Amino acid sequence: MAKAPVLTPQADDFPRWYQDLVSKAELADIGPVRGTMVIRPYGYGLWERMQQEVDARIKAAGAQNAYFPLFIPQAYLTKEAEHVEGFAPELAVVTHGGGKELEKPVVVRPTSETIVNDYFSKWVQSYRDLPLLINQWANVVRWELRPRVFLRTTEFLWQEGHTAHATYEEARGYAAHIHQEVYADFLENVLAMDVVPGRKTVRERFAGAINTLTLEGMMGDGKALQLTTSHELGQNFAKAFETRYLSKDGREEYVWQTSWGSTTRMVGALVIMHGDDDGLRIPPRLAPVQVVIVAVKGDDAVLDTVHGIADRLKTAGIRVHVDDRTDTPFGRRAVDWELKGVPVRVEVGPRDVENGTAVLVRRVAGCKEPTPIGALSEILPTVLEDDQALLLAQSRKRRNDRTVEVTTVEEAAEAASIGWARIAWETLGVHGEAKLAEQVVTVRCLIAADGSVPESDDQPGNIAVVARAY
Repeated sequence: MAKAPVLTPQADDFPRWYQDLVSKAELADIGPVRGTMVIRPYGYGLWERMQQEVDARIKAAGAQNAYFPLFIPQAYLTKEAEHVEGFAPELAVVTHGGGKELEKPVVVRPTSETIVNDYFSKWVQSYRDLPLLINQWANVVRWELRPRVFLRTTEFLWQEGHTAHATYEEARGYAAHIHQEVYADFLENVLAMDVVPGRKTVRERFAGAINTLTLEGMMGDGKALQLTTSHELGQNFAKAFETRYLSKDGREEYVWQTSWGSTTRMVGALVIMHGDDDGLRIPPRLAPVQVVIVAVKGDDAVLDTVHGIADRLKTAGIRVHVDDRTDTPFGRRAVDWELKGVPVRVEVGPRDVENGTAVLVRRVAGCKEPTPIGALSEILPTVLEDDQALLLAQSRKRRNDRTVEVTTVEEAAEAASIGWARIAWETLGVHGEAKLAEQVVTVRCLIAADGSVPESDDQPGNIAVVARAY
């Protein structure tokens, strides 16, 4: 009798495969309140590595970390009409506290543009106070109707940046810098994700923004996922909150602003972009554990060899874990590490010790081979970089293979059933976008003919990237 697979095969039921993997790789559990999640240590370890990488890039861009309250006066949100309209269906409103009805309701933070501006208006007095570049790592709550762990949850973790600038050009340039040098660099060079940088249409952009820049990725099932966004807010919030400064020539001016964010959705994206029927495949540059060294049996020679290998690899700068749980069957442990997607497994048994070799198992490339133990510290850095590049190449090939050029709304909708479509924006337009929306297909972004980010929605030659999305 054939052995039942550990995971539901992707081809049989992709959503079930995703749920199986999140659970069996010990990433997260469903929380007690609908739409919430409990992030388990292995899943949180991935998020911590993402935080470290993104935070370093944010700080290199000049922003400093701060923290703003979780509770925001509901009255704040009403000050910017488009903003409150966009978020109203997702708000969690607190009306009682301490056993009493509150005089003024508060909302649980859905995003912080309003409360940040309340304080920016106090902190910014003159041009000398600009630019003001703030970031916070926090949780937010948006009441989600169709939750899915990591991808769409009522509460999720994120970073949100908020900045104030003296000029439109400076704000616009900073939003673009975050888009490319922080987010695109991280997604491509750490998460090994092929992404399409673009500009959101008016229908899809952030509530209260004058422009939203996005990075869209194609997942393993051909659907799109918005990975990060960077918004130009113009002066909308500045005027609502009277965030002004005294210019060099003595005039009072409203600041120009940006906001931008990335979330725990990236953990879900990691699963559905790189995962396969055997489990996760973690990019080596991200992996909290890059190499796991597995003792096949528990005799002293094997254990001494395993720990000696670990010491040498740590000295070489590799993140290593030793699995010496020899009271657990080797086959079960091997399956567990496959599920968790650790990039490289080094297996050592008594015969390997005698031969001076170890079995090198590469999760990304899907191969195994005997390797001299003495050569591991020299070989593995190259192996890890090769597998990092392979993941990105596979991600890019999937998008290229499953993206088609179309000329009609009908063709775009049909193509979106299996992948992405590209169609001239002047052909599609807002009316075609509305027709696609009726079929749950969206314009993920607009790109210029050369693949760059357009300067405007109506720039000649703009192309709409069309897909079904998470």
